[in-house]
Amino acid sequence: MRERLLEMLEPVVTGLGYELLEIEFQPRGRDGLLRLYIDQPAGITLDDCERVSNQVSAVLDVEDPIPGAYSLEVSSPGLDRPLRTAAHFAAAVGSRVRIELRLPRDGRKCYTGNLLAAEDDKLVVDVDGTPYTLVLSEVDKARIVPAA
Repeated sequence: MRERLLEMLEPVVTGLGYELLEIEFQPRGRDGLLRLYIDQPAGITLDDCERVSNQVSAVLDVEDPIPGAYSLEVSSPGLDRPLRTAAHFAAAVGSRVRIELRLPRDGRKCYTGNLLAAEDDKLVVDVDGTPYTLVLSEVDKARIVPAA
């Protein structure tokens, strides 16, 4: 579902001059929540979110990819910005990150630590002094961890 929504909505969002950072869909009983995180170099305003929401709503009404009722939310990435693409990870090198893999690797699915490198499809995360090399294509979710 997520990949289909990304393929459908990314061209709409980029066509408006924004970057689609991430999509989250949370089904909740009979209804759900579809959340889009957008960004642009000048930052995101409420007007930007409304503009994207209107265009995305129109596409979703026509394509109808989600069965049942759901709410659409368009948001700025915030301090705990999601990381999805190689470029996102490259820009986050040196930051503290939380990465969740689709499937466990060496008995572990979650890695929280400093992102040491992000090159091609490889990510290196230092977790408590131990570097782990992860593969970008195996990442399910990732976010920057804001400083406390």
